[in-house]
Amino acid sequence: MSDVPSARRPAGELEAEVLAALWSARQPMTPQDVQTALGGHLARTTIATILARLHDKGTVERTRAGRAYAYIPTVQDTAGLAARRMHTELGREADRSTVLARFVSDLSAEDEQLLRELLGDGGPGSAGAP
Repeated sequence: MSDVPSARRPAGELEAEVLAALWSARQPMTPQDVQTALGGHLARTTIATILARLHDKGTVERTRAGRAYAYIPTVQDTAGLAARRMHTELGREADRSTVLARFVSDLSAEDEQLLRELLGDGGPGSAGAP
């Protein structure tokens, strides 16, 4: 085993870079457009692969642009992306109530209160509580 650190990026880092470029452009982009926006340090084929994977996940939509595709995100920011991932994971389980119960049981008190407020239930003693 070598003591040389790996040059691999953390999982999801390239996807995040590509999505950031798409979000900042606010218009459909081809892989070449994304490559230019990212400074040209990634191969166009690498970007095309990342965009195809994001399309398969439903994170971007694509339309024909000549011989290539142009991509646009289906979510508008990192919060939307996180929400989509949570929804996808929830959809993979048959026992949704158990998944949600475990998720909620691991929330901090502050996050639990925020969730109650978002659901219209301010918690015990609130006007929305029964």
